[in-house]
Amino acid sequence: MSMRYLSARLAQQIDEELMSAAGAFSIDQLMELAGLACAQTLATVYPKDRYPRVLVCCGPGNQGGDGLVAARHLGMFGYKPQVYMPKPGSKDIYKRLAKQCENMEIPILPPTTDVSDLENALKSTDVIMDAIFGFSFKPPIRAPFDKALPLLAESRLPIVSVDIPSGWDVEEGNKAGLGLNPNVLLSLTAPKLGVKDFTGRHFLGGRFVPKSLEKKFELGLPPYPGIEQIVELDSEDKPGELPM
Repeated sequence: MSMRYLSARLAQQIDEELMSAAGAFSIDQLMELAGLACAQTLATVYPKDRYPRVLVCCGPGNQGGDGLVAARHLGMFGYKPQVYMPKPGSKDIYKRLAKQCENMEIPILPPTTDVSDLENALKSTDVIMDAIFGFSFKPPIRAPFDKALPLLAESRLPIVSVDIPSGWDVEEGNKAGLGLNPNVLLSLTAPKLGVKDFTGRHFLGGRFVPKSLEKKFELGLPPYPGIEQIVELDSEDKPGELPM
């Protein structure tokens, strides 16, 4: 059975089941595992001896939480991460993840709608982690990200996107032409329909998915090598469409 792309509805349903009484995962656990996979993906493609300075760009939702976890792990891996978080999330978990980064002495740019701090940060960055928008994103892109995304794209720095590139629709991809075009993508749990035409290096991070859920949704996930939290997808792993 080949791996499948997920529709928006199914991606949401799988997340809900993971955190239900049956799945028994907490949001903290899933963010920690996802963020670790994000950090491992970046470290696999962009070694710290050549790309030590990472700008982790976080949105106010769960995607941003994954980014904060990734920033902490990258710091522990020996990178020099910096967090761009112009609109911090209001939930307690988000505040705790930000505090954990502060405890690791990871710089966090002050929240602001002005992008001058971002412009300056990009001048001392080797690689960008895009953890701004997740699969629930719907256009238009609102401030301050409407100005931030073009700056990230124009920087010509390598970009690693989490789950789906920011600005892409979960099912229609970058049809509107508003999104980032990353070099590397880490899909979480299973790839989404919107990334079926992605041509960069594509990884999967979802080793937390239980066998029962994988069978129920016929995900057809590939085996993960050794103790890795990620697996790179090649042409043989190209997913097929899952009915809506």
